[in-house]
Amino acid sequence: MEKLEQLYKGKAKKMYATDDPDVLWVEYMNQATAGNGAKKAQIEGKGALNNRITSLVFELLKARGVDSHFIKRLSDTEQLVRKMTMFPLEIIMRNVAAGSFAARYGIKEGTPLANPILEFCLKSDPLNDPFINDDGILALKLADREALDEISRQARAVNDALLDIFAAIDVELVDFKIEEGRTSGGRILLADEITPDTCRLWDKKDHSGTVEHLDKDLFRRDLGSIIPAYEEIHTRLLSLAKHEGLATIE
Repeated sequence: MEKLEQLYKGKAKKMYATDDPDVLWVEYMNQATAGNGAKKAQIEGKGALNNRITSLVFELLKARGVDSHFIKRLSDTEQLVRKMTMFPLEIIMRNVAAGSFAARYGIKEGTPLANPILEFCLKSDPLNDPFINDDGILALKLADREALDEISRQARAVNDALLDIFAAIDVELVDFKIEEGRTSGGRILLADEITPDTCRLWDKKDHSGTVEHLDKDLFRRDLGSIIPAYEEIHTRLLSLAKHEGLATIE
């Protein structure tokens, strides 16, 4: 596989074309951002950890019947993925009240929800990713009814699988954001990444009644370095993958 010209540079990743028109070469960067880029920092080792974590998560999801754009990890910071036409949506699943959801409804952070909640936001930094419902998605032609139903079904399937994965490593999956796209053949698939950047993850081990964050809230809220937390997530996921005998895991 040959790496060609750069196609895109985002907050956390660069994407390059390859000699296969249906495959992209992804490079994870060390940049951390919050507040749609209002807060930025370069954190050594972050790119490698996120690349390794998302590769493990995609492999663990695949073992549970959830496919994605992920093909394989190439190096500490690089991976190959299927090229997708992305839906301009942030797809959010919530299991516990936290963050903007808790603030929006005046609910104490950490309150378990009676059932998982699926939300959508329009993916737009200039508009601060505004909330949008099904009718809005359909009216703006961001997805048709069939695609939206499939996106919703997959989001719930991802949530079920991630709850199983993180419970197995003593981590509470509070909420997460994913993105989805369509392959050149028309198949809708999970894409982007699943890392502590895109999930709220709380350690379920006893911390004397306090929440131990294992996610980017450490950076957002100035609670400490993200690197030890991300390393802990990677270590636990790697142990789980080895226990499950995933052949592609190093």
